[in-house]
Amino acid sequence: MIISIRDGSDTPIYQQIRNQIVLGISDGRLQPGEQLPTVRALAEEIGINTMTVSKAYQILKAEGYIVTDRRSGARVRNSFVRQGELTEENKELLKTIISEAKISGMPWEVFCKTCERYYKEGNVSDN
Repeated sequence: MIISIRDGSDTPIYQQIRNQIVLGISDGRLQPGEQLPTVRALAEEIGINTMTVSKAYQILKAEGYIVTDRRSGARVRNSFVRQGELTEENKELLKTIISEAKISGMPWEVFCKTCERYYKEGNVSDN
C-alpha cells in the first residue's frame, strides 16, 4: 500500500492517512479483509511518528472501515453497513465543497459531471 503525505498541507497527517485508506477501499485498491501494514511499518515507510499512524487507524476503526486484532493487526473490514446516505458531518463537508465551487464560478453542470465521474469511476484521487 502506498500512502503519500503532502508536506505543508493544512490537513493533518493522520487525516491524510485516513483519507487515503478510505479512498483505497472505495476504488478497490484495498480489498475486504486485506491486511494493512503494521503501525510501525507504515510509520517507517512514510517517515512519521508511530502515534500518528496509530491515531489514523483508531479513527478508521471507530468509523467502521477497519478491524483490529492483537494477533493479526489491522485489516479492511469484510463488509460495511450501507446506510444509503451521508453522515451529518459529511453533509456539512459537502455543503462547504458546493459553496466553494459556487464562489469559484464553477457551473452547476460541470460540478455535477465532476461528481458523477468520481462517483462512477471510484477514482477520486486524480484531478
